[in-house]
Amino acid sequence: MADKLGEAPRDLPTITQQQNTLLLPHFTAGDAFTLGVTLRTRIQTLYPNVPAVINITHTNTDALLFHCTTASGVQPDNDLWVARKRKTVKRWGVSSWFMGRKFEGDEGAFAKKYALGEGAGSYAIHGGGVPVRVKGVEGTVAVVVVSGLKQEEDHMVVVEGLQRFIAEEGK
Repeated sequence: MADKLGEAPRDLPTITQQQNTLLLPHFTAGDAFTLGVTLRTRIQTLYPNVPAVINITHTNTDALLFHCTTASGVQPDNDLWVARKRKTVKRWGVSSWFMGRKFEGDEGAFAKKYALGEGAGSYAIHGGGVPVRVKGVEGTVAVVVVSGLKQEEDHMVVVEGLQRFIAEEGK
């Protein structure tokens, strides 16, 4: 693995293309654990002593498949960000990074477009929430969220973790 993350794409066609390549051959609770540990190790290597949360949940049931921190210092606010990013991915089926770029970070325009009203605060259009898709299965089967790094880093650590999983499991 490279000693730094790749740069997060900022244009929607490239983000869409990136997301479309993230088709896993399978995804089980065991796979969620493997992916979660991979993400934790990667974050600890790149950002020693930086507290972040890694969360993986089943899309339909919200069953918790993996949840951990990378270092001491995580705050309750991180879990609120996780919930908000996950809710965005579940509703629109795209990464929270995609939604953030679609609205150029304008949360007001995002809330207005989807008539979110008082519920707008339960969604986040910041990077870090990524849908898990499986080849031959329609829709999203799980959501992976990282919170605690810069939003583009949250996004890319998940993307690169999924790419690594595909490369290793797709053999």
